[in-house]
Amino acid sequence: MSGTPALPDGPLVAFYGDDYTGSSAAMEALTFAGLPTILFLEPPTPQRLAASRQFRGIGIAGTARAKDPAWMEQNLPPVFDVLADIGAPIAHYKVCSTFDSAPHIGSIGRAIDLAAPRLGGTWHPLLVGSPAMGRYQMFGHLFATVNGVGHRLDRHPTMSRHPVTPMDESDLGRHLARQTARSIGLIDFVTMANGGADQALERARAAGIEIISLDVLDQASLTESGRLIWEHRGKRLFVAGSQGVEQALVAYWRSAGLIPDSKPDLRLAGVKRIACVSGSCSPVTAGQIAHAAKNGFDIERIDAARAVDAAEWAKEIGRAIERGLAALSSGRDALLITASGPDDPAIGALNAAVKASGATAAAVNDRIGAGLGQALDSILEAARLQRAVVAGGDTSGQVLQAMGIYALTAIAPLAVGAPLCRASSDRTHARIEIALKGGQVGEVDLFCRARDGFGMSGASTAPSQVT
Repeated sequence: MSGTPALPDGPLVAFYGDDYTGSSAAMEALTFAGLPTILFLEPPTPQRLAASRQFRGIGIAGTARAKDPAWMEQNLPPVFDVLADIGAPIAHYKVCSTFDSAPHIGSIGRAIDLAAPRLGGTWHPLLVGSPAMGRYQMFGHLFATVNGVGHRLDRHPTMSRHPVTPMDESDLGRHLARQTARSIGLIDFVTMANGGADQALERARAAGIEIISLDVLDQASLTESGRLIWEHRGKRLFVAGSQGVEQALVAYWRSAGLIPDSKPDLRLAGVKRIACVSGSCSPVTAGQIAHAAKNGFDIERIDAARAVDAAEWAKEIGRAIERGLAALSSGRDALLITASGPDDPAIGALNAAVKASGATAAAVNDRIGAGLGQALDSILEAARLQRAVVAGGDTSGQVLQAMGIYALTAIAPLAVGAPLCRASSDRTHARIEIALKGGQVGEVDLFCRARDGFGMSGASTAPSQVT
């Protein structure tokens, strides 16, 4: 109908995710809103990018969350140039919804400094809250839920004692100010609710404030944040934040009638057997592992401390492959883990082994991730399985690289922030189904849900009865 507003043609959002699980969450938010999205696991070739212009979202997953500023300075600018070439009106540096970062590792501030000159905009929204993920920002402070209980981020049972990026500050503006010299402002949820957001944004921009944090506490503030971003984008706007950015844009586009309020297909057929690997130390993942052990999974421990020696690690991975295949042959599912929760003695043993060896923790962690990828790769191929789950934000990227997977598209909403995806690969794993699960993501039955499926009427989803 003449006069009806419409979204522009072509890609709407181009994003880089600073870890693989979070990148899949951004893809999920767009895909299940009816906006097909592809996630590349490395900067795409010009040929692959040209073949992807029909997608409304184009993402590139990376590992910047686990890297230092020197690595960022060398590796991020070429990726940001690719995002710029896509030409989407929104360019997004996607960060974890618990804002994992520090000046020396995963610096969001350094990433913003590198991205802003390349990706455009006279202001840069910072949006981290995601109510669907249990993340809430109020007066600039971030809160996150665990088992339905809300915690201020600096008192969060996991993030306050994260082994790499412990969060001792819940005010995201103050936390980010340690990482960049750019000025940082805030539009709070009260201002939004009172209809003063546009005026507040105008004042902040007139004062030269470059980064403006947006409170997201509920659906109304999520939608209003999406409106501020979209209506004040100019020709192109660079945004930093969690998957809440895509969720906010979708919420506004729906409210404005720019896209239909469609619902995803909440059905997934089960499979007889799956294989999973976990490099996560999260208590959420620990609960999921314990639940899986009671429901048909063999939990096979891998001694990560052996990864300080390449030869010993190769032997350990070989043993893990044998144990995983034996579990599958016995009629159970295979779940290979390096630890179960933050208090697992395996974590201390690994840290002690790294210290005694003289190796760097980064090098050992890379070896662990690659080994888990090799193990999953071998098990899937030998057992001819078509579905898998990888737990752990940093682990996921290393595993997929080892498996030769170069892109993902979301196919089913397994858990908020962890969609089941279809893989693209030049090797044997083309079309395999795989989910990437961050440490804080998913209900206790996630591994079983991935195996059993859900929402299929007229038949049991027990794995012995579903093909």
